[in-house]
Amino acid sequence: MFKLRIAISTLLIGFALFAGCAPKQETGKQVITIWHWMTDREPAFQELAKRYEAKAGVKVNFELYAPSDAYSQKVRAAAQGENLPDIFGILGEKRDFASFIKAGHIFNLTPYMEANNAEWKSSFFGKALAVNEFNEGNSYGVKPGTYGAPIDIMTIQMLYNKNLFRQLGLNPRKPPVTFEELLDIGKKISAANRGGSASGGKQSGMQGLVSGWAEVWMIDCFANNYAFNIMGKDKVLATIKGEVPYTDTDWIKVLTFFKQMQESGVLANGVVTMINKTAEQLFANDKAVFAFNGSWCVNVYKGMNPKLDYGAMLPPAASEKFPMAIWGGAGSSFMVNERSKNKEEAVKFLQWLTGADQQAYLAQSTNNLPANKNATSKIPDILAQFADSMENATHPNVWGLSEFSVVIEAFDKGIQSIIIGEKTPEQVALEVQRIKERELAKKRLVR
Repeated sequence: MFKLRIAISTLLIGFALFAGCAPKQETGKQVITIWHWMTDREPAFQELAKRYEAKAGVKVNFELYAPSDAYSQKVRAAAQGENLPDIFGILGEKRDFASFIKAGHIFNLTPYMEANNAEWKSSFFGKALAVNEFNEGNSYGVKPGTYGAPIDIMTIQMLYNKNLFRQLGLNPRKPPVTFEELLDIGKKISAANRGGSASGGKQSGMQGLVSGWAEVWMIDCFANNYAFNIMGKDKVLATIKGEVPYTDTDWIKVLTFFKQMQESGVLANGVVTMINKTAEQLFANDKAVFAFNGSWCVNVYKGMNPKLDYGAMLPPAASEKFPMAIWGGAGSSFMVNERSKNKEEAVKFLQWLTGADQQAYLAQSTNNLPANKNATSKIPDILAQFADSMENATHPNVWGLSEFSVVIEAFDKGIQSIIIGEKTPEQVALEVQRIKERELAKKRLVR
């Protein structure tokens, strides 16, 4: 018996020594893991993780995988192996989002959004939440509901340089509101570059509108703004359905706007081959009067020139028949893994992360627009100007249908051809319509 006690004591001492040498484990503490791609938000995420652990006793591991292409590949591979983290985001089109839901990878957040008289749901900008929603009868075959929570929003609109406005003899508090006013400013820019500005100064090399139009999606965005303004959403969607041709007079008008802007001097030299980083540098360094960019540019411009004096504005309207529309909505969103063992805790964390205080902290730290509409009173004025335009926001991801990619490409590259004078608006419209008819015929054959 005595020997047995000695043996047990020796064993217990051995366990104690082993425990002392082994890494210390956090006992009883729940852990949730989040994958993301947002390098600019990583420090803020880590700080928020510390705050949540102190508040709720739950450890949150934010894991950064960048660039975005590498992140997307990791998510797709994890989905195939059914080992996604508790919380993650999806980069891609609405159809990609739908495929993850139908494969059982994404938890339906609708009951949580609707609880307590829709308290969580009503805290968001409606158009930001729409990107994460699937309505009744959607073309993707997804059960109606809300499947993600936006953590920030974005809008893409025009910006104007107040210093250059003053040099052109313009009121820096009154940006143009009509397309004709925009064209008139283009003439002033041209005159300034010839040495005869209205204010009497010589402004050599002043650029007009800069944007990353070498990336054709930004041209598509700008063109869609004016399509909605000229013909309204219903006619734009009817065109996508194949019910209205691109040779329609309203589409000719949209294409003609680019010709008019080029001829007036509104567009910067070489805008069709300009990448967005170059455009941002020109605008930030007081070299361009206008820019077309997303709300993410606030953080970019701050890094390039903290003293830049500028404002945000809607593209000047060409028609009073329909309101001007801009692309906008959720910038980034998080989803909960349907197969996670920590679903309930993951939802609680997303509810906290999207609360007004945390949203304000994210906005102040990263200069991204908060998705929580109750946080906008705590953000810089320039960001608030972007947020004020959310009522004008739309996005292809919420239209419920999409144009053929080859048609979009032909349309956008056609606009580039118009700007450099290679083709007329009528020629581009005819070419785009031929491609549209070809794709519609292919689709009918498949059916």
